[in-house]
Amino acid sequence: MTPRRTLARLSLVAGLASVLAVSTVVSTRADDQSIEINSRLISHFKVGSEESRFGSFEFVGGIELSSPSATLGAISGIRLSDDRRSFLGIMDTGFWYAGRFERGADGALTGVTDFSVTPILDAHGESSDQKWRVDAEGIALRGDEVLVSFERQSRVDAYPAKAPGSARPLRSLPLQIPLAELRNNRGPEALMVAPEASPLAGDVVVVTERSLNAAGDIYAAVLTGPLKGVFFVKRHPPYDVTDGDFLPNGDLLLLERRFSIAGGIGMRIRRIDGSRLGPGNLVDGPVLLEADFGNQIDNMEGLDVSTDDAGQIFVTLVSDDNHSILQRNLVLEFRYLGGEE
Repeated sequence: MTPRRTLARLSLVAGLASVLAVSTVVSTRADDQSIEINSRLISHFKVGSEESRFGSFEFVGGIELSSPSATLGAISGIRLSDDRRSFLGIMDTGFWYAGRFERGADGALTGVTDFSVTPILDAHGESSDQKWRVDAEGIALRGDEVLVSFERQSRVDAYPAKAPGSARPLRSLPLQIPLAELRNNRGPEALMVAPEASPLAGDVVVVTERSLNAAGDIYAAVLTGPLKGVFFVKRHPPYDVTDGDFLPNGDLLLLERRFSIAGGIGMRIRRIDGSRLGPGNLVDGPVLLEADFGNQIDNMEGLDVSTDDAGQIFVTLVSDDNHSILQRNLVLEFRYLGGEE
């Protein structure tokens, strides 16, 4: 793990402690809360099969989350701490969520504890129940800041990593993409910080869900550093981008989703050459994993890349249930076997 990424994840650990303190010890607002979470194990990714290898990934376990509280749901993004036990994430209903994973002796997920939810504050220090104002979609860690992308009132806000749940944003990052090109409910979606191994070392990258140029390609941008500017991601209909994160070598994993009445729901993960990320470029890459309702998936919205002490790379996926009884809150984990080519 690179020094910059380690610093970010260590900052997250401190931030998680503060978020939990605000939520469960010195609650400052009536809507801060710690909620009960129930977990059901998911032992196999492919329904009715014990197969564990899927393309470049090995499924290592998952859990389905439920709660007596109606607050659980709408999970859009997640970032894990350095030890892969604590997590911080955002809901597209305008909330932070935080907690800790329980893991078995083999490291596989078994449950969740200390789960808390806290409203995301705007620049005026206020929360909102108007989704167009608080539609948080992406989360990234950069030094002592937590960055959040908002899709409808398009922006990327920076919060202090220490106690983001009790803070207003410190600043907003210039989006680089012209606001006129950001489509309603299809704006800034995936938000990532490049590792030191990347030509973009430490810089911030955003990819929209489906804001398209005249050629039908997806607007994206490097938001900071000497290579900042707009680039494009090749779109392959019917898939749209929902999240992403960098591999340690600087290549980018993009999570994509499709849905139709006829075809149902599907997801895939595409790998993008990190050396191609920069102003004016059009990037594309191979599909490493593709799944549908023959697998244990739902509306997959969040992806995080983490590394254990042995250097193994893991990909954690989370789903957004849209607060619907027909959908599920899933956490799925895979070991990445694709190497660093």
